[in-house]
Amino acid sequence: MSRMQRMRRFLTLVGISFLLLSCSSRTSSGSTVTCAQQYWNGSIGVCLPDGWRVVDRQTLTARGAPEDTVVAFQAGSPVSGQFPTVTITSEMLQQQVQSSTYSEASIRSVAQLPGYKLLDSRNATVDGQALQLHIFTAQPVADEPARRFYQLSAVSQNTGYTVTGLTPLSVSSTLEQQVLLILQSLTFQAPKGQGASSS
Repeated sequence: MSRMQRMRRFLTLVGISFLLLSCSSRTSSGSTVTCAQQYWNGSIGVCLPDGWRVVDRQTLTARGAPEDTVVAFQAGSPVSGQFPTVTITSEMLQQQVQSSTYSEASIRSVAQLPGYKLLDSRNATVDGQALQLHIFTAQPVADEPARRFYQLSAVSQNTGYTVTGLTPLSVSSTLEQQVLLILQSLTFQAPKGQGASSS
């Protein structure tokens, strides 16, 4: 996928995330960040903290999510009037690509976003593969405020996956820990002996 295609896909994803910001009015309680629910759809899994929910496929489709959107998760409580979201997208790769190479290409593509500013780059591991978890701010939509993004990309077989967290610029330590828990729990291996859920 070219840099321009990646950019277009990312901007579409951001648009969908903005539409999801007002989808829920549930509240969550407690501030301890632990895995409350294991999500697994047969190919990809993450751990969801308490108060986060899976956005069903019907809602994603109704809001115009592109077909490469695998799943989205949404916090139950608003922050500054917005509901933080984490979205997973996928793309079929024409050739075998290492996860580290795919991750680097993803980081380079979002660095072109309007108002892009790198906040942090952290080491992450997905099923033993060393990757970079990229945290940045950007203002991809001109008439919307800048947002904070958390992004992790990895490859499983011939499919590239990108997990993107979207929050307001200022986040509490608890919210950041929740988003990081989801991203850092990314796996392509089925959970053992757990009742997994999918949408």
